Amino acid sequence: STYMVPPGGNTRERNRGRALFGGGEAPTRNETIDFIEIQSGGIGQDFGDLTSGSNSTDAVSSKTRAVFTVWNGPASYKNVLEYVTIATTGNAADFGDQTVETEQEGTASNDIYGVFAGGYNLAYFNQIERITLATLGNATDFGDLITSIVGVGGAADTTRGIFAGGIVPGATQNVIQYITIASAGNATDFGDLTSARRNPAGTSDSTRGIFSGGSTPTYVNTIDFITIQTTGNATDFGDLVTAGDNATSASNNTRGIIGGHYLSGSPHLSNIIESVIIQTAGNAVDYGDLFLARAQLGACSDSHGGLS
Repeated sequence: STYMVPPGGNTRERNRGRALFGGGEAPTRNETIDFIEIQSGGIGQDFGDLTSGSNSTDAVSSKTRAVFTVWNGPASYKNVLEYVTIATTGNAADFGDQTVETEQEGTASNDIYGVFAGGYNLAYFNQIERITLATLGNATDFGDLITSIVGVGGAADTTRGIFAGGIVPGATQNVIQYITIASAGNATDFGDLTSARRNPAGTSDSTRGIFSGGSTPTYVNTIDFITIQTTGNATDFGDLVTAGDNATSASNNTRGIIGGHYLSGSPHLSNIIESVIIQTAGNAVDYGDLFLARAQLGACSDSHGGLS
């Protein structure tokens, strides 16, 4: 005889594994949000739009909600935060404001808080800001990074946020720093990447963070990994299919996907999505395409390493 095993978990936890990609340069500022089911890959599908184009976007998320930064510089700076419900396609709505107008921040989140770190707007910033993801409202001051810096990659588990790489005036950095997401305060030194670079794309499962690509200023294909709860230097993980800068990354707590970046040749913008298994070191593989080729976009998911 046969029998049926009902699905486990509660209704909210079923069918998770969706990644969203929002905004970015395509080549002008863009409002597109597209989505992909991480486990199956393929071609990104239209989700909706940000309320205005954003040529540099960052993102944080809980199991149910994604929040994007919107930055329209240099002509019209913005500090706007917008949100969507990940399971329901549609356009973004106003969430609140950041305390500063800045771009190219590092991000980390768990199911309660989203954190934004560093950035640039005519000067380099060291601020760390935090929002409560379930509650609409403005960001609040959290503390400071070790130095004022732009282009750090972010990753997280349920308790700790990690920020890696970046550039200070005149020099790319290999520094990795960390915070405890629930406890406001300044960042602490964690260790170093295998090489200095700006704009590595960061994501994580529940124990390991990976940082992919970036520039030195030469575009690189390097992927590094760390164990989030164990301070120390990063280890080589493998290589991206294509060297690139200003990509973004998300995960379903097993698979990391890296999408969109600047290429050194022509075309200058990429729609390629690449994939790695976070616990298995090795080179990335081609996994699909974004709905629209672009770079400096923000990505998040409903099942990344910061979510239990």
